[in-house]
Amino acid sequence: MEDLRRCTKCVLPETHETIVFNEDGVCNICTGQVFKESSINWQDRKKELDKIVETYRGKYDYDCIVPYSGGKDSTWTLDYLVKEYGLKPLVVCFDHGFMRPNLLKNTLQTAKKLGVDLHTFTPNWHVVRKLMLQSLLEKGDFCWHCHTGIFSYPMWVAIKYHVPLVIWGEPSAEYTAYYSYDQIEEVDEKRFNRFVNLGISSDDMFVRLGGELDPRDLKPYTYPPLSELRKIEYRSICLGSYVPWDVKKNVAVIHRDLGWKGDQVENVPPEFNYEKIECYMQGVRDYIKYIKRGYTRPTHLGSIDIRNSRLERDEAIKMISTYEGKRPPSLDLFLDFLGLTEDQFMEIVQEHMVSPYKHDPKKVMPGEKTHDFDQWQRHDPMPKKETEEQLKRWQRRKAVQHGS
Repeated sequence: MEDLRRCTKCVLPETHETIVFNEDGVCNICTGQVFKESSINWQDRKKELDKIVETYRGKYDYDCIVPYSGGKDSTWTLDYLVKEYGLKPLVVCFDHGFMRPNLLKNTLQTAKKLGVDLHTFTPNWHVVRKLMLQSLLEKGDFCWHCHTGIFSYPMWVAIKYHVPLVIWGEPSAEYTAYYSYDQIEEVDEKRFNRFVNLGISSDDMFVRLGGELDPRDLKPYTYPPLSELRKIEYRSICLGSYVPWDVKKNVAVIHRDLGWKGDQVENVPPEFNYEKIECYMQGVRDYIKYIKRGYTRPTHLGSIDIRNSRLERDEAIKMISTYEGKRPPSLDLFLDFLGLTEDQFMEIVQEHMVSPYKHDPKKVMPGEKTHDFDQWQRHDPMPKKETEEQLKRWQRRKAVQHGS
């Protein structure tokens, strides 16, 4: 395991976003969880949620919008709102392009069991390819289209259908310190610009792609104007700001009540088969994180279980050593989609390494294919000429920025 400073309680390293250690070496994510468990009156928070629900119930075609990926958190959120409050939600799914077979089965089964309306939007693949490559170049993170689409598209649906209340799942305070648990976290434009869009607006993306796209193609990734949202008197909240979040308890509920099934995920221990099952590019995303920051999903999962007294720290470290730092088979699909060589990929991602981590490609071992690997959709790749043009444009801008 790379010699990074890690929290003395959990196993998050110094390269984790927003992390700060106290004098005892305990990270701010851990201290935030202590605050969550000891200093919040969750009964009062629940009463606040009751008031919000009653403010909007029965006044519109739908009581609320629930943004939905089909993963554990959005599924539990939907299940809770329907069963606890008897709400009629519009379930809005942004199809990022890499949904797995089991995820699609879970989604349809959940919708049928709960009796809800499901609205799914699938964006233009030609646009998605360009956005993936550009965000990889800019931030070493190809998921810009997914981040922005998931958090902005449901807000456009809220405006179109005049459904003011939008209810998301867990707050970001559960995993990072962009917000803390002493705040009621609103899922608004400030939050969107603070970390969701990686610091790149859709206008920025239009310019950086040389104006090649029709601006209308970027609307699903653009947060709606505040003036439009105010017209419908919107409210966009996290359920986890009002109800204490416990991932494993939530998973047990949806497994029992909805027949929701977990899945194998590249380079993730099998006991965490509920985690990030919705995207078959998750292994690539984790691998990029490893190259940039020296850790990946087992560190995240182990830390959560340590905070909940379900795992000892030395057990988590052993798990990290066993599962992290492996090349996912999905990388071959990813490179094909974007028309990149592996050398180009490594050069791009290593430009985004977070100090003090230094990646050593020689230590990387091959990972195993998941059981459904051969069922994953093989999208049309980006034409080589388009890839080369994007790379050249990015390199020219870098040269200007560095004064060369």
